[in-house]
Amino acid sequence: MTYWLINIPFLLVAAMVLGVALGRRSTPRGLPWLISAVVMMALTAVFDNAIIGSGLVAYDPELLSGVMVGVAPLEDFAYTAAALMLIPALWHLLERRGPESS
Repeated sequence: MTYWLINIPFLLVAAMVLGVALGRRSTPRGLPWLISAVVMMALTAVFDNAIIGSGLVAYDPELLSGVMVGVAPLEDFAYTAAALMLIPALWHLLERRGPESS
């Protein structure tokens, strides 16, 4: 089993929840999400490289796709991508609606 096969269920669930959120009421605004995505992916790149480069975390090279961002495998970014889909979608779906929204 590769790391991508581990990531796929999480990405699929996040994408499904996002699809439900986008299908409801007004859609979430795109610019705040885009800014968050750029910041979170940059932070993931910096800190994953620091953690992996320092030797705190190691990966089995046989299970990696081989695509790297510095020393961090691309697979590491899947968790950030899932969070970027799931958190705003849940926020949107669980938003408390006032009397005027009913």
